[in-house]
Amino acid sequence: MTLRRSAATVLAASAVLCAAAAPVAVAAPTPKPPVVPSGLYGAKDPTYDGVWRQSLALLAQDTVGVKPAAKAVNWLAGQQCDSGGFASFRADAAEPCTAKTMMDSNATAAAVQALSALGGQDAVVKKGVGWLTSAQNQDGGWGYNPGGPSDSNSTSVVIGALAAAGEKPGEVKSQKGKSPYDALVTFAIPCDAKKGGGAFAYQPDKAGKLAPNDDATAAGVLGALGQGAAAKGKKDGAKAECAEAAGKPTPAQAAANGAAYLTGVLAKTGHLDTPPMPGAENPKAQPDFGNTADAVVALAAQGGADQAKKPLEWLKKNSAAWAKENGPAAYAQLVFAANATGTDPRNFGGTDLVKELNANGPAPQETKAGEEKKDSADGDGGFAGWWIVAVFFIASVGVGILFSGRKKKNAQL
Repeated sequence: MTLRRSAATVLAASAVLCAAAAPVAVAAPTPKPPVVPSGLYGAKDPTYDGVWRQSLALLAQDTVGVKPAAKAVNWLAGQQCDSGGFASFRADAAEPCTAKTMMDSNATAAAVQALSALGGQDAVVKKGVGWLTSAQNQDGGWGYNPGGPSDSNSTSVVIGALAAAGEKPGEVKSQKGKSPYDALVTFAIPCDAKKGGGAFAYQPDKAGKLAPNDDATAAGVLGALGQGAAAKGKKDGAKAECAEAAGKPTPAQAAANGAAYLTGVLAKTGHLDTPPMPGAENPKAQPDFGNTADAVVALAAQGGADQAKKPLEWLKKNSAAWAKENGPAAYAQLVFAANATGTDPRNFGGTDLVKELNANGPAPQETKAGEEKKDSADGDGGFAGWWIVAVFFIASVGVGILFSGRKKKNAQL
């Protein structure tokens, strides 16, 4: 999932680097981050990941039986443009989308997955699917933005959205008759490759060569299986082995090959790594918690929970500080890892993922035990106010009756 939002993140990082390199005399003032809406999960600047993190948070809540706050759902649905697509974040959803609104396949697909699971948003989901199909490339896949070359991550997250919405991804074809699976298997690296056999590449390079990419592989395995972020693990899975195929592999074989590659990479440390950014103070690769969580889901979906045991245990021991720092999307990814492996998300290495996720946004309407919650009284559609107690006190003759009450308010970040 890291790379599925990386295009926007890279744009943001590039802007920062360019500003840092510019002469002080001509450097533009740093724009003030938008105010985080009360219905949105997380407290950080949502410009580049607002819809993404909201979608993951709501989908994760749904997987554990928590009914999200109505205003959180309404905020997400309200981010949709009239065309059906979603941008990463729109500060003022009342303003219509224009040709300059940067809608993308990742935000749209994530929103479709979440709103499909929650129910009651059929019109929004239908429009979202319509936009996604209109943005399909002729090779059957999707790029991050419409018109961009297909990549394995975007194609995979869209497959998950189509499946969640009740579509058959293999039957969603381009004008040239290509399906998402046709595109996805083109990113699969042959088992006999000198490097990365079985893995998925993000995209081919300019020379058409494929380089293994851990994040693309985790995404590609799920996509090839026709699964989304909230995939459940197989009950009786076999050990994944990379098997050669005459020509392009079938989606099922590509998924098995990808799982075999991930198992090999994870064998030594139990986690995936992220390479250092150019100019980073620490030039060494660092553990990649998010992609490791994605790999757990992919391995469990392809071969069962036992196949994901080592990275799952590593996450239990090491992910708490990372999740706390990164907020709702991080907690959601860990919830998905727990969900796929049959692990209790309320005791994930000693952390209650559900409680921590819920604390990152408006209080849910219902807890697992069915206890009623309510949203803040801010005037939006998520308000479910009610009076807890009214106290009548007669002070003296002529003073009358003193009525007091208080509304229970949600703590929000």
